Formats: sequence, structure tokens, C-alpha cells
Amino acid sequence: MYLIVGLGNPGPDYMHTRHNVGFDCLDMLASDIGASLDRTRFRGYFGEGRIGTEKVLLLKPSTYMNLSGESVGEAAAFYKIPPENIILVYDDISLEVGRLRIRKKGSPGGHNGIKSVTAHLGTDLFPRVKIGIGGPQRDLVRHVLGRFQPEEREVMDRTLTAAKDAVIAMVRTGIDSAISEYNSFRAEQVSS
Repeated sequence: MYLIVGLGNPGPDYMHTRHNVGFDCLDMLASDIGASLDRTRFRGYFGEGRIGTEKVLLLKPSTYMNLSGESVGEAAAFYKIPPENIILVYDDISLEVGRLRIRKKGSPGGHNGIKSVTAHLGTDLFPRVKIGIGGPQRDLVRHVLGRFQPEEREVMDRTLTAAKDAVIAMVRTGIDSAISEYNSFRAEQVSS
């Protein structure tokens, strides 16, 4: 069993902001596998589905980004899911818009949501899909809570589709295979 978590902030003010690409990817994944995130559990929006033969639990924490670990920790403990079967999907300012990076583990790199998850799980040994949102020109908070420019939106839509496909590949064929297939992804190389 896998726990797949998209990070973001709840509420309409944050919908489709740079910081909410994890939520956006999880919504696409749920739709793709015929699951719905219509239950409220573990301080988040929760659903269940299947990827191939594997049961997957989908979670969008409603705790706000900086407290995401509370939600993830509760779900992981309840279902006794080991860290290596918890996949996090979230934004990364160190990657340009249109890029993905899959990692098996790693430091939070300044991301408060990942700091919280690491603290609540007691380890950083969980796989993750980082979605590039570009770095800020000036103010970090304004950047991550802002929306994509119109010219970035099409690139981001292709990137979110690739991120969703990468998560599916991680469950179906393993993380090493997904890393080899998706870490070189560049949305501008994909024709629309």
C-alpha cells in the first residue's frame, strides 16, 4: 500500500498557486485512477484507489503547508505505511517551471512543508516528486502564493501531467525506473 500526498494550502484563495502544485497534481491523479478526495480524514482530504494491483491512499493535508506533517504522520501511523511507500508531491523554487525532479530521500531544502513531514515521520527517507515553480524575482512568499503567468500556465499543465505519470510509474515500475524516465523531463520539449 502507498500513501501519495500532494502538498498545498486549503481554500479558494490558494487554488492553483505555485505553492499548490502538489494539490493540483493529486487532483489529476485521483481523476486518472477514478478515485475521489471527498472524505475528510487525518486533517486532510482523503481518498483511495488503485494503481495497477497496488492500493493507494491519496491525501491533501488541510493543515496549511507548514503543518503538513501532522496530517501525513497521522495517516502513515494509522495505516502503518513505511516511509519508503509515502510519496510526496510538492513545489520546488530551485527548479525552473517545466522541470521535475524525483528523489528517494533528502533534506527539506528550506521547504517548510517537507520540514514538517520530516519532523513528524522522524526521517527524510521518503520518495518525492518535486515540481519546478521557478525562483522568486524578489519576495519569496509573494512568489509561492502567486499564480502562474499566462505563458507559464500551459507549460505547468504539461508538467503536472508528467508529475502525475511519474507518480504512477513510481508505484507500477519502481522509483529507479521513474527517476530514469522523468528526471530529464522538460515541458518545453513536449509538443501540445
